[in-house]
Amino acid sequence: MDKITERLAEIVGKDYVSTSAEERFIYSRDQGVQQPHMPDYVVLPDNARQVQEIIHLANNDSIPVVPMGGGLVLSGLTIPLAGGIVLDMKRMNRILEVNESSHYAVVEAGTSQGMLDAYLKKHHPRLKHSLPDAPPAATIAGNIAIHGSGHLSQSEGGFHSEMVTGLEVVLGSGEMVKLGSCSTVPGWFSRAPLPDLAGLFLGWNGTTGVITKVGIKLFPRPRFHDVLIYMTEDIDIAPDILFRIIETEVAEDINYALSPKPDYLNGFQMIVINLVANTEIELNMKKKIIRDALYDYYKTKESGFMPLPPAMKGDFLEAPQKALSKFADVKKGGGFEYVGAIMPVEKIPDACREGVRITDRYGITYSLGARIIGRGHSAMFFFAYPFNRADTQDIEKVSHALEDTNAAALKLGGIPWKTEVSGQKLILEQMEPQTSSLMMKIKSLLDPNGIMNPGNWEVK
Repeated sequence: MDKITERLAEIVGKDYVSTSAEERFIYSRDQGVQQPHMPDYVVLPDNARQVQEIIHLANNDSIPVVPMGGGLVLSGLTIPLAGGIVLDMKRMNRILEVNESSHYAVVEAGTSQGMLDAYLKKHHPRLKHSLPDAPPAATIAGNIAIHGSGHLSQSEGGFHSEMVTGLEVVLGSGEMVKLGSCSTVPGWFSRAPLPDLAGLFLGWNGTTGVITKVGIKLFPRPRFHDVLIYMTEDIDIAPDILFRIIETEVAEDINYALSPKPDYLNGFQMIVINLVANTEIELNMKKKIIRDALYDYYKTKESGFMPLPPAMKGDFLEAPQKALSKFADVKKGGGFEYVGAIMPVEKIPDACREGVRITDRYGITYSLGARIIGRGHSAMFFFAYPFNRADTQDIEKVSHALEDTNAAALKLGGIPWKTEVSGQKLILEQMEPQTSSLMMKIKSLLDPNGIMNPGNWEVK
């Protein structure tokens, strides 16, 4: 180990390699219920060439490598299941280019959501990118790699992975490749019309390579922003209400929530509709279009729009939304498990019922909800379970709830999102054998020695 530590120090500098127990402890876990596993080394590279050298070293000595962005994934995807090197990308946080004409930015893999947002507000105030509802320390590359979504859910395909214009990646073999227009010409403006290879690194949990640069789409930042809140007690009318909002094509973001806390939400479903415009006239017109679309419902008095005091409205206008982050510590003790599932919009009522049944079964609290993706093409449904990390019984109950929720999502016709190893196994068991076989062939090609985040997407 001393020799490997010395070699790593030669690559990145001695201040950016650690084998100390206290630092390895930090990198051995995340905020979820997955069991910790200690890495042998923590390494912080400064550039893509250093990443290449680290991967070559790891191949020569058969050392596992786990890439890590903000470390906020919750489901153990950056926990080093087989030890080895945790490759912390935070030093690689440069914003390399912003193209105002073609609306894209190029950033290094360690660039956080907060960094890019602040940079655009200061230097390019007419542009913005789609922010996930995660702490600002979450990275651009980490979020696109797990098919994340954000407050521009109605733009493009809705998933941030569909907003990628190009990638630079170090493969598990140590080779470096560029994907998209940047592979052929200087600009990072598009993945089309070339063969689209970016999908080989999106959703793979770091098992095929290390993303080192990302091209990401930017969008206009309108001057005005407002929000409407629609409340209903009837869970079964939610899909139709959502459809009516979607077909107006005026919302920027549409979210659905069901939670026993705060008290005013208990027994109700809440739909949050975010609107943007360049003039007040345009904004008022969009609000009227939404109200007209839902008139048949709210004229019955069985559902309707909730008035929002200015102080309360401010919380709903935030991007990213902080409500889920605040809820994450409602039990105190710093524990939070988040089960996402990508599913058809019409499955939202059944997903809510199943989530309530599971939490009743284990006596835990919850927050349930969904972000509508694209023009209603799917929903990013979330089952959020906070727990007290100091309470072993609480941890055990949430662990069982997690397993049941993954199984329930598949039974409902959805697919668990950014799931831990046990959830990955459930997906692989249900997957077409030809598809899982293709996954194995691709992994073997890109990571011939099996060093990249072993234990994840293990196809038997």
